[in-house]
Amino acid sequence: MTETQIEEHPAFVPSEHPVAADIHAEHLGWHEIVRLIRHLNSRERMLPGYYRDPDWSVRDLVAHIGTWLAEAQVQLERVRAGTYEGHDIDIDAKNAYFLQAMHDQPWSVTWVQAHAARTKMLEEWYGLSERTDEAAWWIHKAGAEHYAEHLPRLGEWVAELMALRPADEESS
Repeated sequence: MTETQIEEHPAFVPSEHPVAADIHAEHLGWHEIVRLIRHLNSRERMLPGYYRDPDWSVRDLVAHIGTWLAEAQVQLERVRAGTYEGHDIDIDAKNAYFLQAMHDQPWSVTWVQAHAARTKMLEEWYGLSERTDEAAWWIHKAGAEHYAEHLPRLGEWVAELMALRPADEESS
């Protein structure tokens, strides 16, 4: 999908929506992640090397992103309901917990979980009537800015994996 097609996509909220720019940026970042991952075959998605110490595969990256999307959805739901208690959390501890929770899941479960979590999170974004500091923190933590933290390494890792393929091997 090109940027022009994304801008015209009917799922976008009106430009006057308080987080319209964030939603637009999230869509662009998400589509770039998906585009890169689709270059990989099922074996490559499970190979460690995206990160080292601890070893992460692309599956682990998708699990990481998906679990933060799910957490953001829950917290944004609380923001909208007026029951939000703050975001004083240990991000490294959460990352370790999320990684462990998803560690043994197959690619298909991880992929579906990330897509479902993203859909639910975006529903909360669409439902925001104002951009509060609390909402902005979760939008930053789970949206385009979070994707941007991972896209450079994902692009490098995909290129490394593709370079290791035999010349006659296909990606699917």
